[in-house]
Amino acid sequence: MNNYQQQLECCRTAADYIRPRLKKPPKIGIILGTALGSLADEITAAVQFPYREIPSFLQSTAPAHAGLLINGCLAGQDVICMSGRFHYYEGYSFAQLAAPIQLFKLLGVQLVIITNAAGAINLSYQPGDLMLISDHLNFMGAAPTRGPNPEEFGPRFFDVSRVYAPDLRLLAKELAGSIKANLHEGVYAYMTGPQFETPAEIRALRTLGADAVGMSTVPEVLAAAHCGLPVLGISVLTNMASGILPVDAPISQVEQIGNIAAADLATLIKGVLAALP
Repeated sequence: MNNYQQQLECCRTAADYIRPRLKKPPKIGIILGTALGSLADEITAAVQFPYREIPSFLQSTAPAHAGLLINGCLAGQDVICMSGRFHYYEGYSFAQLAAPIQLFKLLGVQLVIITNAAGAINLSYQPGDLMLISDHLNFMGAAPTRGPNPEEFGPRFFDVSRVYAPDLRLLAKELAGSIKANLHEGVYAYMTGPQFETPAEIRALRTLGADAVGMSTVPEVLAAAHCGLPVLGISVLTNMASGILPVDAPISQVEQIGNIAAADLATLIKGVLAALP
């Protein structure tokens, strides 16, 4: 058994453990990024699965990630929510980063909402703004679906041109008036981290059309596309990216802004969920 097949068996083991313990089968899967876990507190009738207790599941080591899988009701929808995600910089392979989405698929999820904290590249953006992800840039030279293809998840070759579902983005924009934060729509650039980007890298990304940059999301989105799951991706812009301002924001300020903007993000997500059938 190769590493990819071994990981798939781990996903099935985790799903078999979780499925009989669910309150209700989830329709929506949610992945919450750095400093954005407060939305999980609003899930009602919740049952929690600490990652460390899920057989064969990955463990989150990033700061400000709770490490909980939560099943319950949010804004009238049955959801399963990851409060804390996994990153390439933690030492996981790209194939392992597909595990949460594959687990969602095995549990019956039909739609995925993915959030992250990101640095703003677009000069018209400000820290505290939100950005709907319309597309992404991935220069890592790797994909989470590399290896033998499991047909139960999706086809060998798959389209990603509309993975950031246009109808969900339109719905979010229509609901933007209910929140005070500025809501943009733009392109997210994926960098592996854990170091922040250099000013030269940010200039290059801006030239290539990126509006924001972060260290997550794209591996999960590619896995979702493979599984046929539409995605609503939202970035919380916690800081201006390297070299844009004379002095970069300290990490403490980035986390503080993320915590403040998380309230606007929660309002937007709950509005989207309430409007879904």
